[in-house]
Order: sequence, then structure tokens, then C-alpha cells
Amino acid sequence: MSRPALGWVAGCAVTALAAAGAITYAVAQDSGGARERTPAAESADAGFARDMAVHHQQAVEMSYIVRDRTKDEEVRRLAYDIAQTQANQRGMMLGWLDLWGLPKVSAEPPMTWMGMRGMAAGKDGALMPGMATDTELKRLESLNGKQAEILYLQLMTDHHKGGVHMAEGCVAKCTVGMEKRLAQGMVEAQQSEIELMAGMLKERGAQPRS
Repeated sequence: MSRPALGWVAGCAVTALAAAGAITYAVAQDSGGARERTPAAESADAGFARDMAVHHQQAVEMSYIVRDRTKDEEVRRLAYDIAQTQANQRGMMLGWLDLWGLPKVSAEPPMTWMGMRGMAAGKDGALMPGMATDTELKRLESLNGKQAEILYLQLMTDHHKGGVHMAEGCVAKCTVGMEKRLAQGMVEAQQSEIELMAGMLKERGAQPRS
């Protein structure tokens, strides 16, 4: 990985670590004290935090990839914004799990908290709705320029649609106020970016895959 790419990754990591540290106090205040309302390991609150942290990590990874595959400033700016935002949110969710004293990995299949046990995981490394497969990630790494831009926008559109579905599930099922508000913010922001990416794809003579 090049020095500029390493710097970009480091910036996201610092943001995520800061968020994870700051959120501990905020969640305790929001819930009236961590001891009183600590979610159970199998709760929607814990399941969403674990699964969305994994989901976000792939979005960050795809954004790192496309940043080095194109010189288009519009796509690079979008990728940077997504990487920064989702690394930050991932740090917050992992911080909650630390605060609650809950494991970051569960023996339960992904999406069990949404009642989708055994239905969420796809083939070829796609663990949850919208996630890219290992084959798709390798293809993105092999492309350059406009082709890389189009595939990234298509993959990220699918990724966001899956993320919106998960976040809506948390809005409906989670009990911690701050987590529900974060989930609602994800729904609104990612729906807006889906519309933005549809326009960017159209400008490149392409369209979303679904």
C-alpha cells in the first residue's frame, strides 16, 4: 500500500478510535447508567452493533480500493466521505459493545437479531445483505478508471441498500436511544447517497444493478 493510502487509512483509524472513546460516556448518560440498561448479548442492540460493524468495515475497504484505482475527484471524494463516516460509526458501535461488556463476535449467524437466521449470508464471502462477494472485491481491485468507478458505485449502492435494511431493523427493534438515533441517521444518509450514486452512474452511462 502506498504512503498516501496509508495516511488515508490512518486518518480513518484515528477518527474511529476517538469516537469509540468518547461514546462510552455518552451512551451511559443516554441510558441512565450502563449497569441499569445493559443490553443482553442476543439483543437487537448488540446484534446490530456487531453486524453493522462488520458491514461497515467492508464499505471502508471498498472505498480504500477505489481511491487508488481512479483519479476522478468526485468518486475519490465520495469514497473518502464514506470511509471516514463508516470508520467513525464502526468505532462507536465497537465502543458500545465494550461499554456493555459484550463480545464483538457471536456464535449466532449474522442477522439473527432481525429474525433472518440462516437467510442473510450469501455465497462467496457475502455475510450479510448488500455485501460484496470475494470475487467482486477482487474484480474491483483489478479495474482502473471509469470501469473501477462504475463497479464501485454499483457495489456501494447494493451495500447501502443492505445497510439501510439493517438500520431500519435497529430503529424498530433496538432499545438504546442513542443507537436508535444513529441507525435512523444511517437510513437517511445512505438513502441520500444511493440517490447521489444513481446520478453518478448515469453520468458514466451505467445504472445500479438492482
